[in-house]
Amino acid sequence: MRHRLSSGWFGAGLCSYLLLFLALGTFSLVGLVDATAVRAAEEEPAAEPAPAEPAAEPEVEELDDFGDVGGEPAAGGAGAEADTDAETVQEKTYLAWMYEALGIFYSIVFLALSFTLVALLVMNLLTARRDSILPAGLVEGFEAQLNEKKYQDAYEMAKNDDSFLGQVLSAGLAKLSAGYEPAIEAMQEVGEEENMKLEHRLSYMALIGTISPMVGLLGTVQGMISSFSVIANSPTTPKPSELAAGISTALFTTLVGLFIAIPAIALYNILRNRVARLVLEVGIVSEGLMGRFSGVGTKKS
Repeated sequence: MRHRLSSGWFGAGLCSYLLLFLALGTFSLVGLVDATAVRAAEEEPAAEPAPAEPAAEPEVEELDDFGDVGGEPAAGGAGAEADTDAETVQEKTYLAWMYEALGIFYSIVFLALSFTLVALLVMNLLTARRDSILPAGLVEGFEAQLNEKKYQDAYEMAKNDDSFLGQVLSAGLAKLSAGYEPAIEAMQEVGEEENMKLEHRLSYMALIGTISPMVGLLGTVQGMISSFSVIANSPTTPKPSELAAGISTALFTTLVGLFIAIPAIALYNILRNRVARLVLEVGIVSEGLMGRFSGVGTKKS
């Protein structure tokens, strides 16, 4: 069991780092594509007016005599500087923009929630397997021991098995000396206890699915307050770039919060239904195996 848990945590950490690198690569690729598209869009209009320049050369030379052309090169230089500044702003990747909008606090919180979600997912996938809850080898071996009337061997086999079914069968055989009804009650108690353990581990995934949008909502409120504080404290109309910082924080925190919450809630419901189905099968199989002892209590009385 300990080996299974340690391997589960190792697999969870490995999956978390793989997902992190995949997300970093995706956001970097998106930013690179956006920057390339912006550069291509800016270069296309600059190439169109080129054929008209030779026709305009005589007029420019005549205007030079009167000094009317002095402002045109300055305007062109200012436009070139503005284009350069625009290119510098557009070269910022999507990932860098998202990190600046989230800040160090929300980045750490969302990374912690993501890592915990992946770890819980791997752990629940390991425990929700049929071999972990209802192993076919245990059913066949236990039934064979009962057919040969080797009840002590059957008890040892069930007790040494860490599965859900093994714990239930061993509890039933341990109470069988008191009668069939006490044995069934002991099996039900152990079954409820093991089922509670599975549900508790699954409930943490639902908790992450509930907390993540709340953290995103907190960032939304904080970002909107930041933007409105800029408006309230500015004597003149603030620039859109000054308002964009708070708005981007509001939107990115909401986006990342939903991005974590949606798969968390979906996976929680899928795994919960799977565990419920397997637990039901455990009850049916265990009662079927112990059904041959139904007359034990009746004979005693």
